[in-house]
Amino acid sequence: MARKTSLREYQAAVAERLKTLTQRGASASSKLGFMIGDTRWIMSLHAVAEVLPVPPIVPIPLTKIYFNGTCNVRGNLYGVVDFSAFMGRPAVKRSVENRLLLLPTAYVQGAALLVTRMAGLRSPESFTLLERPSDAPVWVGNAYRDAEGQTWNELDVSALTQHEQFLNVGT
Repeated sequence: MARKTSLREYQAAVAERLKTLTQRGASASSKLGFMIGDTRWIMSLHAVAEVLPVPPIVPIPLTKIYFNGTCNVRGNLYGVVDFSAFMGRPAVKRSVENRLLLLPTAYVQGAALLVTRMAGLRSPESFTLLERPSDAPVWVGNAYRDAEGQTWNELDVSALTQHEQFLNVGT
């Protein structure tokens, strides 16, 4: 019979794994992969504080369509931005694979991105750098191609959290 693991135990194990990777130097080179619909994204491990299953979200009236509301994570409130809707695409289709990426307070206080699902750690050494599209938003960093020919966009969290549209969610 499989052993049941509580959410707190799971989060502690993930935090310990990230800490071990950091100690080995993997955080300097590894990127965290995630999906928005069928679009692949990567971001620096330094640019995410925590990855969580989606807790209950309380909607906030008179906000933009991409702002889902707030959620409580261990007594702290986080504003939840549907990253797909933020980019002008259809909202993330809700499923058990959805995750919240909590952004570090070094960038912004109490912000989280709702993503379709996680794609694990990625090594930049396995990517080929592509030319950045000239029409890409400022918060889109480099573009890459992996060994399977898939394109990955890099999220620049610093630029995203300074972007006017991200900061002003009121209508």
